[in-house]
Amino acid sequence: MANTDFIRQLPSSGQIPQTIWQRLHVDPILLLLLLMLAGYGLFVLYSASDDHLIAMEKQGSFFLLGFGIMIVVAQVNQSYWRLIAPVFYGLGVLLLVAVALFGEISMGAQRWLQIPGLPRFQPSEMLKIGLPLVLATYFHNRSLPPRFKHVFWSLVMILLPVALIIEQPDLGTGMLVLSSGLIVLFMAGLGWGYIAGAVSLAAAMGPVMWFYVMHDYQRTRVLVLLDPHADKLGAGWNIIQSQTAIGSGGWAGKGWQQGTQSQLDFLPEGHTDFIIAVLSEELGYRGVLVLMAIYLLIVARGLWISWHAQETFGRLLGSTISITFFVYVFVNMGMVSGLLPVVGVPLPLVSQGGTAVVILMIGFGMLMAISTEKKRSSY
Repeated sequence: MANTDFIRQLPSSGQIPQTIWQRLHVDPILLLLLLMLAGYGLFVLYSASDDHLIAMEKQGSFFLLGFGIMIVVAQVNQSYWRLIAPVFYGLGVLLLVAVALFGEISMGAQRWLQIPGLPRFQPSEMLKIGLPLVLATYFHNRSLPPRFKHVFWSLVMILLPVALIIEQPDLGTGMLVLSSGLIVLFMAGLGWGYIAGAVSLAAAMGPVMWFYVMHDYQRTRVLVLLDPHADKLGAGWNIIQSQTAIGSGGWAGKGWQQGTQSQLDFLPEGHTDFIIAVLSEELGYRGVLVLMAIYLLIVARGLWISWHAQETFGRLLGSTISITFFVYVFVNMGMVSGLLPVVGVPLPLVSQGGTAVVILMIGFGMLMAISTEKKRSSY
């Protein structure tokens, strides 16, 4: 059977995999860690939400859908993903253009698209997978480290959707999509000269971004990061309440559903972006350490799978999915604790939200597919 078959076929009778996990193309360790994270997330979300059971049931249904999609994605041959990568990326960019032209405006931002017969969705979420997918495909059969012309065209593919996302405006998602593209370049062996040049250019562009690109509310978020007490009842309220909740939990926490900041509604968006503050207040630092341990084990397992991938495509895509997952966690925890500006990034598989769950599970499904490919002969 050609390796471009959509669904991978079972080997002949003399080569039947030894375990059910190999038949399903599932990595059991990664699956167990994801189930642990989902269960822990539902436990925290129940306490963080006002409508406990409804929120838990809704999120649980998204988890069931997400895990189902992950298993389906794991069955698809990697060569098929390389075939559809340009189409997937191109569709995502076209939808971003459609958002700019026809998108719905909500809370001052034009980020959503409503297609008749479908629920409202954010096309920018597609690029979190589509961009790394097309870049990994681009570098698959090219010599590494990449040459200048390959770096140039990669940057074009990265900056086009990022510019459209930032224009919505959605600086947080734009930065996450940008980071996923740059991670592929880094893992492809981008020279340190390029990296130093990029850092210098970013520093030089700082004033331009501040005065001509960033919106007033985005500049306010940066200023609040430097001094949240300058506007205690306004822009600084969220971060002050979040830091209060985190600090008041101590080592052991106040107890599940016993947090004052969260249960008395002092903490805004406690079930989404600031859910780690709810966890810190109610379960303490030890509860946060448990969550961080699960996250780090997932990232480590993803990197292990990527390292043992057979092809360049799998190594680049798998490592990017794993490191980008870590970036999501780092950005959320950083903004909630006051180390980074508040950019509206949810905590992966813990914060309430369905689209984020599905996108993440598609990525983990690809990791599962990579994990059951034949290992490199040098290993």
